[in-house]
Amino acid sequence: MKWSWLLGAVALAAFLLVRRRKLGRIELGLGVLVTAGAVLVGTGVIDLPNIEKLIEDVGTQLGKWTYLLVGVLAFLETGAFIGLVAPGETAVLVGGLVAGQGKIDLLVLIAIVWSCAVLGDVTSYTLGRRLGRSWLLLHGERLKITEDRLDQVEGFFEKRGGLTILIGRFIGLVRALAPFIAGTSKMPLRQFLPYDIIGAGAWAATFSVLGYVFWRSFDRLTQYVSRGLFAFATVVAFGLALYFLVRLRRDAELRARVRGWLDERRDKPLVRPLAKLAGPTWRWLGRPAAGGVDATARFGLHRLTPGHLGLELTTLIALAAVGAFNFVLLGRVIGESGEPRIDRMAADVADQARFEPLTTIVQLLTDIGSSPVVGATVLVVVVWALRRGRVIDAAALVAGALASYAGVHILKAAYDRPRPAGPLVDTMLAAYPSGHAAYSVALIACATVLVRAGVGWAARSAVLTVAVGAVVFVALSRVYLRAHFLTDVLGGVALGLAIWSLVGIAALFAGAVRHNGASP
Repeated sequence: MKWSWLLGAVALAAFLLVRRRKLGRIELGLGVLVTAGAVLVGTGVIDLPNIEKLIEDVGTQLGKWTYLLVGVLAFLETGAFIGLVAPGETAVLVGGLVAGQGKIDLLVLIAIVWSCAVLGDVTSYTLGRRLGRSWLLLHGERLKITEDRLDQVEGFFEKRGGLTILIGRFIGLVRALAPFIAGTSKMPLRQFLPYDIIGAGAWAATFSVLGYVFWRSFDRLTQYVSRGLFAFATVVAFGLALYFLVRLRRDAELRARVRGWLDERRDKPLVRPLAKLAGPTWRWLGRPAAGGVDATARFGLHRLTPGHLGLELTTLIALAAVGAFNFVLLGRVIGESGEPRIDRMAADVADQARFEPLTTIVQLLTDIGSSPVVGATVLVVVVWALRRGRVIDAAALVAGALASYAGVHILKAAYDRPRPAGPLVDTMLAAYPSGHAAYSVALIACATVLVRAGVGWAARSAVLTVAVGAVVFVALSRVYLRAHFLTDVLGGVALGLAIWSLVGIAALFAGAVRHNGASP
């Protein structure tokens, strides 16, 4: 460790000597101080604190406040660009370490990090959207950001921005800047958000679990993580290089632009070796493949497009991940001793709002989420879809309804949570998850199938809004009527989202296979 500091000091000193004419007095003074400090550490005059012991002490002192600390840092990393100077995964690893010590709950930590990371990304995206490209051009001169380069970036995000957001979550510099650039590039929020939810969820879970599992050897874990992230970034860079070569192979215009760029900079020391090596590359890229078939087509490389993951599929994956995680988290909460505070608060609000005429109306309308009513609605939409030849949509509705019914009954038996006292309607089976809440999500699925018929934007929005409103009403009505606790209905909605999203993913793949099979 000390030798690495000493070598770093030597390298920094050499850099300062070479660049001294271009540095001001302040920059040079700071550089000298940093170099001197590195020399003192490297030679053993100053000993760095034991990082593992320090973080263990921090976890012991913070306790539950670790949630707030890690959540704020996860937000600030992209929301305030802290990630440019401090890697956010270190803070999440610390949170996992504290969870490993038994001070906090791992699933709650993941939920907080996930939510705060998405909020930070959305904040950065909004800043980019509000400030716009004019601000970036005005202040981007030092980073060589020109209008032509910004046009290229905007074109890139239009085609492959989703995958950049998804994979870039695990690459420090990309993670800190990608949401802001997505905003300045006018990437639609409906396209940005699903990819961001998936990436932030995977990132939060990965580093929280790593810190949780390896909390006893934290110093070695940080080394492994840094090396792993470097390897991951290298693999991504290699993949992008391969993709770029494929594009060069297929696009003669792009080859001409790249060749012209190299020729213009042939005199520069860093570009000169690359320009010399480019000659054989141009000849290989421009040569037609044997038999007159391009190599990219022969080996299927023409399908190598980072943007192939569709927005609809990405949205369903995000919903499935959020729904499944929240269902498990809520199940963990109700499994702990005592009634959750959120349930007591919701019950108190319902008691204060209850009066006889409203109770009678709610008792009648709550059956919108019952299995007979939802089943009849699904059956009507299935018949409608079959008459229009939409077999896959019909099959998906049947599969989702059956999976929801089976999942609710199996999980009720598994959790076996008692019902609230004094229900105002007849109840059956256990409380968690709420069957009415889970079944009612099918109304959103039915609405989605209906609006896919090609109705206008206004009609589509109206139908989906009514369906979502019905789900919210059913969930709240069960709490109002003392049939369920609030956590029961939240768990039911989460379960329904997870099931119907998975069914939707399967339907998308089935539709793609059917379409490809029908293509010549």
